Amino acid sequence: MNTLTDNFSTYGKGFLGTVELTVYASLLALVLGFLMASFRVAPVGSFRLFGTVWVAVLRNTPLTLLFFAVLLGLPRFGLVLPFKVFAVLALGCYTSAFICEALRSGINTVPKGQGEAARSLGMSFGQTLNNIVLPQAFRSVIPPVGSNLIALAKNSAIAGAFSVTELLGTYKTLNELGYSIIWTFIWIALGYLIITLTISAIFNFLEKRWGVAR
Repeated sequence: MNTLTDNFSTYGKGFLGTVELTVYASLLALVLGFLMASFRVAPVGSFRLFGTVWVAVLRNTPLTLLFFAVLLGLPRFGLVLPFKVFAVLALGCYTSAFICEALRSGINTVPKGQGEAARSLGMSFGQTLNNIVLPQAFRSVIPPVGSNLIALAKNSAIAGAFSVTELLGTYKTLNELGYSIIWTFIWIALGYLIITLTISAIFNFLEKRWGVAR
């Protein structure tokens, strides 16, 4: 227990760092995922191509490599930002590809006839997507979106290797101070468990409230 009590502030900073990364990257992933899903079902071929390439590249690129590309590559092009911002960009963009596919699978569950009926009434593609298709698709994609955000929270541990304050990185400090490595990782694991269970509880609530009845 002294491993936690003696280093509560260190654990606290790491825990809050992971929470911040998770929240900001999740918001970015949801926005980009929605945008790319819209591109992938858009009637404009160039939009569909862009969405397809975005998903194909990010889903098939190791996240660690993406961190290197963002945190070490972008500054070479004159874009200098705090490492935490770069970490959010890497996590958010990577997860957006999976969010996009989850949303697209939900869109495909909506009968095509509804979209055709909306267009016959004079609704634009954007109006049809936002008012007819997405509200129905949202109900079926709550579980997979939640799973992707839980994965994002765990993937945020990679940011510690790039000088970003997060939960897993606290083991380096505690190891140097001579604390038991086993108990150090037990308290780190408990911190991640709190974060992931919170996300799971939020999406369980959303699923019970708006999910599709099975």
